[in-house]
Amino acid sequence: MKVDSLLKQTCEWLKGTGPNSDIVMSSRVRLARNLADFPFSHWAAKKQQKETMDLLSEAAQSMEFLKNGLLVPMAEVDDVDKQFLLERHLISREHIVHPEYKAVMIGDKEVVSVMINEEDHLRVQVMQSGFNLQECWRIANRLDDSLHKRLKFAFSDEWGYLTACPTNAGTGLRASVMLHLPSLVMTKQITRVLQAITKLGMTARGLYGEGTEAEGNFFQISNQTTLGTAEEDVIDNLERIIRQVIGHEENARKTLMKQNRDLLQDKIWRSSGTLKSAHIINTKETLTLLSMVRLGVDMGLLADIDRRAVNELFILTQPAHLQKIEGKVLSSSQRDVKRANLIRRRLEGK
Repeated sequence: MKVDSLLKQTCEWLKGTGPNSDIVMSSRVRLARNLADFPFSHWAAKKQQKETMDLLSEAAQSMEFLKNGLLVPMAEVDDVDKQFLLERHLISREHIVHPEYKAVMIGDKEVVSVMINEEDHLRVQVMQSGFNLQECWRIANRLDDSLHKRLKFAFSDEWGYLTACPTNAGTGLRASVMLHLPSLVMTKQITRVLQAITKLGMTARGLYGEGTEAEGNFFQISNQTTLGTAEEDVIDNLERIIRQVIGHEENARKTLMKQNRDLLQDKIWRSSGTLKSAHIINTKETLTLLSMVRLGVDMGLLADIDRRAVNELFILTQPAHLQKIEGKVLSSSQRDVKRANLIRRRLEGK
């Protein structure tokens, strides 16, 4: 298997299924772990980095959900492939920098991926479509138990799992939910909601995590605290807060339908019309228009478009995906043309 093979499948988290999938795009659980007998990745010598990559690659390939998976050494793929993996949420920006002795192991349907020698020796990630944190945690916990049978991790009775960044110490658990919140943005309630989330110990980021803006009205909400709280409590607390945010978005949608239906329909249908007719379009405008089309689909105002098709376009229209589809490097202006063409064909069901 090669990276190109991923183009032939839809990521599990893009399928538009699962609980509350009209608002929740995806759920994710990530565990950070480090080997007890090796320095952290940033402090390790080249020889030690190679030893950890070899050891962890072998361990990952034997894990449930990863057998017959795709092992990608980061030093062996080009810049487009690296960006492609980032766009699919399989690796982080950190994993692209200094790729020597780094790898990612990708399981079937991209439910599970494991970054090796990122900031920590291991970053185990599980993703599901919709509001499915419990299932993500169930799988991640089983993977963690399996790893513990083969590997000895850096652990302190006082501090829990030891990580390169102190903010990840303790459980090493980061749980997050990707929410589509256009109505809260349109009704100008989003700032108040995000401020409340922060006060409750959560953080909100953009579509591609830390350091990214909330383009396309997508907000990734995750826990900030990993120390002194049990994993189950982290998941429960995040679930409770996400349910409240979902409720706010549902109420905002009802308000828009009741008080500004004509304006809402106009905005949605204009967005759909632009996407179906544009011959040149950039990434930012695409995300903005797709956000409104997705809202129209979810609110029953667009009957001829499938949610899954819209979800897939959020990723397929990204720069690296366009270049992988075309099989060659494209300039920015060439991508804008190819992107518009892809959107027209997909929305027409071709």
